[in-house]
Amino acid sequence: MKEITAMSAMTVAEKIKAKELSVQEVVEAQLKAIKLREPLYNSYITITENEAKEQAIKVQGQIDNGELKDSPLAGVPVAIKDNICTRGIKTTCASKMLADFVPAYDATVTERLKKSGAILIGKVNLDEFAMGGTTKTSYFGETKNPWNRDHTPGGSSGGSSAAVAAEEAFISLGSDTGGSIRQPAAYCGLVGFKPTYGTVSRYGLIPLASSLDQIGPLGRNISDCASILELISGYDPKDSTSIKQGRYNYRSALVDDVKNMKIGVPKLYLDEDLDEDIRSCFLGALKTFEDMGAKVELFDLDEIRHSVQAYYVISCAEASSNLSRYDGVRYGHRTGDYDGLDELYKKSRGEGFGYEVKRRIMLGAYMLSSDKYEAYYNKARRIRTIISKTYDEAFNKYDILLSPESPNTAPLLSDDYSSSKNKQKSEILNVSVNLAGLPAVSIPCGKDRKGLPIGLQLIGKKFGEKALIQAAYSFEQTRPYERPGTLVN
Repeated sequence: MKEITAMSAMTVAEKIKAKELSVQEVVEAQLKAIKLREPLYNSYITITENEAKEQAIKVQGQIDNGELKDSPLAGVPVAIKDNICTRGIKTTCASKMLADFVPAYDATVTERLKKSGAILIGKVNLDEFAMGGTTKTSYFGETKNPWNRDHTPGGSSGGSSAAVAAEEAFISLGSDTGGSIRQPAAYCGLVGFKPTYGTVSRYGLIPLASSLDQIGPLGRNISDCASILELISGYDPKDSTSIKQGRYNYRSALVDDVKNMKIGVPKLYLDEDLDEDIRSCFLGALKTFEDMGAKVELFDLDEIRHSVQAYYVISCAEASSNLSRYDGVRYGHRTGDYDGLDELYKKSRGEGFGYEVKRRIMLGAYMLSSDKYEAYYNKARRIRTIISKTYDEAFNKYDILLSPESPNTAPLLSDDYSSSKNKQKSEILNVSVNLAGLPAVSIPCGKDRKGLPIGLQLIGKKFGEKALIQAAYSFEQTRPYERPGTLVN
């Protein structure tokens, strides 16, 4: 039989229901793979071995009693990004500030996964407080790309992507503020899905930028992502930004048919300085869609050109506000040597936060100051409105939009990516989606000449996840999932 951990999440769930595998067997196989490969990749911050084994026994009993017959992922181990709260299990945000924080409650997504019979196998690495695109800013060390350990897995959900690509988890949850699910999925040859803002509850997600953050899945195929997205989506009264709709039947969109689908390709994306391998792969993907019967058309979307500037103003301002709660008094890191309350605040925050977090807090505080608020923050909000309206106009004509996910494949870990031009080019392909609150998915498209994965981004209108799933599923039939050839067995 095929190695258990190499199977898709849906395949494992079906084998468990058919009694070809037990939940305990699957969990043991997953833990064995983690122990073997984790020293190479550093995907996890916390491995929940004991909790997973206990949950496996409980879930197996529920499956045997017929209680979870309608759950698509019952018995499947899932990894969760370590900025999503898990009751009784450390939730660190990859920061010294929260290195010992143990929440007293589950995030809504965690709660819904547990009720569906999914097994929490561990909490995965990220850039500190989700600020970064490489997972190099983590207090717990950098994560490495399973396709080539000299390269970054992307970020901030780098642990979420590396764990799935290294077969240390069947599927994972990440968070996406400006491409933090889609970019690491592209770098690691996975599917990464950022749903419409408000579709998935943010309750229990430790915030970076509240108006941009969204939880979503990373998996080896679109079927796995659609299944877990179906479980975690739906209205939550504990989240004031949650949309008042019921659960979404995403699996019904797993249909191989894009005939007469209208696909728009913004010229702006092709004008970017793309790597030649990525440009070739992207043009090949457009031809694939045309061959399948879709109508592909280039069009102008120049209004999103200033997305990166607006994104940084808004995200840093919101981050500065959200992170003000970490003061060394209520919870989080507290300095051991201080004289007075003012020094307690300064030293606790100075010791607890890393460089990138401090940088963004300072930028945000500056932009929110009384004499700079209008020039920066309000102007960025107006640009955001223009971007949103521009996308609305585009979706009056097209069913979905296509773009390269990134202008480059995974950079070397040794690169100074934080100040590179490629970082800005990558972000323009991603952040406008978050500013407009749209759904988007990155799917594997091919590999470059170095053998590193290339991602293709599909963007949909608000609540247009089903069109994205159908298009991604159809394309996937022409590009079967590839495992990294470097995995240790």
